[in-house]
Amino acid sequence: MPLADIASSDERDACEDRIESWAARRMAEDGPLVAVDRQSAGRRWYLRLAGEEKQFITVWLSVRQRTLRHEAQVMPAPEVDPCRTYQYLLRRNAELHQMHLALGAEDAVVLVGEVPVGAIDDDELDRIVGASLAYVDEVFPTAMSIGFAGLYRRRPRR
Repeated sequence: MPLADIASSDERDACEDRIESWAARRMAEDGPLVAVDRQSAGRRWYLRLAGEEKQFITVWLSVRQRTLRHEAQVMPAPEVDPCRTYQYLLRRNAELHQMHLALGAEDAVVLVGEVPVGAIDDDELDRIVGASLAYVDEVFPTAMSIGFAGLYRRRPRR
């Protein structure tokens, strides 16, 4: 993706307004979004989603100078067989659209992506949050089974 232009303060404010209104509408629905919090300082939101395989999936949205960055924790750093865990995750990386798996703080595995501030609308927020939920739920059980062998058990189906 080419480098996005630096967004003006008005463009970043408009992006914030779109996130706020989108989140309010989605919270009013009976969907996977169960909580929305905005960090008091800065342009950052915490979205909590109910997952199928992982009980809760947290997506952070951060309005930056050029882009909206989104990040979701997949799992903590693997305790068992990290090489095989990372090999699995790298292979899955090739199947992800506009997102990628990476190492975050304390070597936790995170799903990240960025979209130009000007491209943010309801459809794009739905795509970001929906894909984050789907991708984390897809890779989580296998990655945990490898990286926490003997400790992790899959959730029973609802």
